[in-house]
Parts: sequence; C-alpha cells; structure tokens
Amino acid sequence: MIRDITLGQYYPGKSVIHRLDARTKIIATLVYIVSLFIVNNFWGFLIAGVGLAVVIALSKVPVKFIFRGLTAIFIIIIFTVVINIFMTEGRIIWQWKFLHITVEGLSRAGFMAVRLVLLIIGSSMMTLCTKPIELTDGLEKLLKPLSKIGLPSHEIALMMTIALRFIPTLMEETDKIIKAQQARGADFESGNIIQRVKSLIPILIPLFVSSFRIAQDLALAMEARCYHGGSGRTRMNEIHFHRGDAVAAVVMVLFLAVIIASRYIPALF
Repeated sequence: MIRDITLGQYYPGKSVIHRLDARTKIIATLVYIVSLFIVNNFWGFLIAGVGLAVVIALSKVPVKFIFRGLTAIFIIIIFTVVINIFMTEGRIIWQWKFLHITVEGLSRAGFMAVRLVLLIIGSSMMTLCTKPIELTDGLEKLLKPLSKIGLPSHEIALMMTIALRFIPTLMEETDKIIKAQQARGADFESGNIIQRVKSLIPILIPLFVSSFRIAQDLALAMEARCYHGGSGRTRMNEIHFHRGDAVAAVVMVLFLAVIIASRYIPALF
C-alpha cells in the first residue's frame, strides 16, 4: 500500500500535458482545486470529472498507475464517508439507537468521496507530468514578485519541491523498514489500538534516522556542487510560455466559468 502513493512521482512522457510550461500546470492545478470546492451539485462534479478524464487521456499516463495512488488513502475516504453518513442531520431513512442515516448524509458523503478522489488525482497529475527541476523553476517564477518584499522565493520553491520529491523515497524507505521488522518477528496487526501504536516505534525511530541521513546526504551533495541559494544563479534551460500554454489558459478560464455556471443548473429546470 505504501508503494501505491503516486504523489510526488514523475512519469516520463512527451505528451501535450508534459510539454506545457510548469507554471501553467501549477496554476491549472490550483484552478482545478478551487473549482472542486465551488461545485455543489452532480452536474458540477460530472464536468470536473470529464475535464480530468480529458487531461489524463492527453497526458498518456496509464489510468491504472494513476488510480493506484488512491489505494493508500482508501481508509481516509471510507472514514470521511462514514462520518458524513452517520453525523449529518436531515430526513432520516434508517435509525438504530443513536445511529441514523439521512438522505442529506448520503448525498454529502457521496459528494465528499467524489471531491476527495478528484482532488487527489488532479493534484497527482501535476507531479506525474512535471519534472522536479521544472516544478522548482515554475514555483520560483510564480513566487518571484514576492521577493520584492523580502520573501525568499527560490528557497521556498526548493523546499516545496524537495518535500514533494522525497515523498516516494520516504514511503519506499518505510516499506523496507516494515518488511525488515516483520522478518525479525514484529507484529503490527494484532492487539488493541494502544499496542498497535506502540508497535510503530520500531518503524518510526529508524525512519527518522534514515530521513536525517537522506537530508544530510542531500545537503552534502548541494554543497559539493557549490550551491549557495538563489542569488545570482543561472539555469541551463530557461522555461518559456508557448502557444500551448496560451490555449491551456483559455481552457482554464472556460472550465472555471462552466463550473461556476453549473451551480445554477438545477435552478434552470
């Protein structure tokens, strides 16, 4: 399950989505996330789902690989759905003692599940179709105007990119530690919740040690390459907007307009 996390991974390709400027993809991801919270009915989620399906088709990233990332957060989705089903007040359709299921609860649980799935897949598409170095350059370019007020845009972009980049690495390291501890006879599944929490200690301590070792190796590698921050740095390949980015910008505006209009579709019928 740990290896199923796709957030932070890059899937090599030469598709239309891969060729877009990193800034375009970052802004498009933010627009998509905002649109998911604007949606308040079935039609809006349908439009958002179709839009995401088109992007996945254009990116040529295998659908199986994309949906594999949902396995790791399946428990979170189920927990969110259950909470909304049993904790939402409204027209009761089933009740047993203090537990009850309402029509409004089922509707909200369905909306939350779909929103979470689209949110995770939409966010993963940005990292799957963007190289880490391009993501760093794009974030730095977008944050550059804030450097005039003293905000270290390069350092912030670098930290965010490193954090995304090392999610798969740390997950793989966690998987190795769990298997090593299980080979030594560790049991992570039996016992009550307190015993299970205590059983995580043999995992967390080696993981922290490994994380600090990885951070130290990265710092030494950056120092060996004479890294000294964003001031005066140049790039081998500068990022530029192209015609495809202009088309993507128009599509983003139209998509957001359609999402906003979808809020009023029920009122028209």
